[in-house]
Amino acid sequence: MTTKLNNFLSKIGEGVKPNMFVVDVSWPTDLENKPEGDNRELVNLLCKSTALPASNIGVIEVPFRGRTVKIAGDRTFDTWTATFFNDKDFKIRSYFEKWLEQINTHESNNAPLFVPTNSTAGYMATVKVKQMRKDDKESGSILRQYDLLHAFPTNVSQIDLAYDSNDQIEEFSVEFQYSYWTSPGTPSSNLNATVAANANTTSITT
Repeated sequence: MTTKLNNFLSKIGEGVKPNMFVVDVSWPTDLENKPEGDNRELVNLLCKSTALPASNIGVIEVPFRGRTVKIAGDRTFDTWTATFFNDKDFKIRSYFEKWLEQINTHESNNAPLFVPTNSTAGYMATVKVKQMRKDDKESGSILRQYDLLHAFPTNVSQIDLAYDSNDQIEEFSVEFQYSYWTSPGTPSSNLNATVAANANTTSITT
C-alpha cells in the first residue's frame, strides 16, 4: 500500500490548481476607450473565473447495412466565457461594452471596426489563457498557455440587482467567439512542427 501511495504522489506531484490562472486580452489597436497601463492588469486581476478551451471534432454518421458507421468530421470550437468582478468605476464592463459598440452600434446599426483581419486592426484580437503553476515565483510559472485567435466578444451579460443581495460583489460574464486556438509548446504544436519538417525534408529529397 505504501508503495502504491508513494507512486501516486510522485506522479501527481502538487497537482494543477484551478485557481492559478491568468487571462490576457490583446485589445484591438483602433478600439476607443481600451485599457492602458494599470487598467490592462485590472482586467486580469478582476477575472473571477474562466475555462481552458475545449477541443472538439464532429462526427459524420454513415448508415451501412443496418449499422451506423462513424467517421471523423470537422473541428469545431466552443464559445469561450470569462466572468469578472465589477469594479467600483465600471471600467472593465465599459471596455467590453465599447468593444461590442464598435463592432455594431446600438442605435444606427453601423460597424465602425468591422474589418476582420489577422492583425490587431479591426475588431478581432488574441486572448491568452494561462494555467499557472505554484512555485517560488511571486505569480507562479506558466504551465500551459492557450491562444484564442481572431477572438471578439459577442455578449456582455446583465447584472442582477436586488434589495436582498447582501455581502456580495457584482459579477458579469463576457462571451467570446474565436476561429481556433493554439497552445505553444504542447505536444500538438511539436507534432505540427515535426510534420512540417518532414514535408520540407521530403521535398528536398525529391
